Amino acid sequence: MDKSQIIEQTIDFVKQQLANAEGGHDWWHIYRVWQNAKTIASEEKADLFIVELGALLHDIADSKFHDGDETKGPFIAGAFLKKVQVEERIIVHVINIIQHISFKGGHNDGQFKSIELDIIQDADRLDALGAIGIARAFNYGGFKNRKIYDPTIPPHLNQSKEEYKNSTAPTLNHFHEKLLLLKDRMNTATGRKMAENRHQFLLTYLDTFHREWEGME
Repeated sequence: MDKSQIIEQTIDFVKQQLANAEGGHDWWHIYRVWQNAKTIASEEKADLFIVELGALLHDIADSKFHDGDETKGPFIAGAFLKKVQVEERIIVHVINIIQHISFKGGHNDGQFKSIELDIIQDADRLDALGAIGIARAFNYGGFKNRKIYDPTIPPHLNQSKEEYKNSTAPTLNHFHEKLLLLKDRMNTATGRKMAENRHQFLLTYLDTFHREWEGME
């Protein structure tokens, strides 16, 4: 089976696995990350096959939808890649990408680094910014039955990994606890450039939100 056939089989597998996923972490999130990753990879010296597989499989079983189990995604991805006979070194690389891509309150153990991880991490972070990032944040907040905003509950900066994972704060706090931090945490020059306009859109949105909240036009 050639690489293009493996990519097509991976797409079909991901669509099946995420058929009933929450709207911000469904196939279309994967699709956007995949497209972003290919755009960034076109400006970097990277293994495009690993980039595509990593992007397509990075959220195959997001731990926040599986009782915090961070082993399920890598296990499912690894089993699938073995089934379609991807070589072992690539499987190991993709599993490492899945294990290290998440923001988790800004904490990452740094035990694994590669340009392919950098690219996919940037691509994933781009989908948390801009108009789509806003839509995803409120979609997930609604899914978790969280408040939109509560001015009596301030954002909690510098959270531990566990605090970040277990937070039940209003959705707007997430802008300060994660989304506004992403621009300065991009790994690649292309990612940083792509993030700039999306970051500015977030700032404009927040300014408008707070004006409307206080009845200021």
